[in-house]
Amino acid sequence: MSHYQHPSAIVDDGAQIGADSRIWHFVHVCSGARIGLGVSLGQNVFVGNHVVIGDHCKVQNNVSVYDNVTLEEGVFCGPSMVFTNVYNPRSLIERKDQYRNTLVKKGVTLGANCTIVCGVTIGEYAFVGAGAVVNKDVPAFALMVGVPARQIGWMSEFGEQLELPVTGDGEVVCSNTDTRYVLSGNTLSKVDAS
Repeated sequence: MSHYQHPSAIVDDGAQIGADSRIWHFVHVCSGARIGLGVSLGQNVFVGNHVVIGDHCKVQNNVSVYDNVTLEEGVFCGPSMVFTNVYNPRSLIERKDQYRNTLVKKGVTLGANCTIVCGVTIGEYAFVGAGAVVNKDVPAFALMVGVPARQIGWMSEFGEQLELPVTGDGEVVCSNTDTRYVLSGNTLSKVDAS
């Protein structure tokens, strides 16, 4: 076995789990799940059938990653954060044919107890604060807080808040990495060193 699996974890036949991944206590991974390299699934995590979890993601305790959720490389899911996959659920009405896709792009942080309403895309390296409720698409590098979530700033790849207005034009350097970022309107871009 190329990954670690705690004896209390259940991994259904057919699930794909990458090398060096760690599956901790009371985790359930369904048969259609695809999990990348070096992933950590904390205690009491559930992973549905139609789920992709990219390399080096960290899914903390008590998170359910339901069908139609895709996590790209390096996503951090904080403790007890929530994904949904049906926009208007009812117990008495079957809506499994109405699952909405949720895409969480590379390097995103989803804070503890936040909720991601289905059907959204969260841009690369965005940072969703603890307890926020995301119900619309999030730009790359955006810092989102509140209920419903609103953008209050920008974050670097390193995870440092950048001193820029929410919209407008400007340029800033991450003090930890010396990486340059340029803001144009409501789009923040990393400037590649040449």
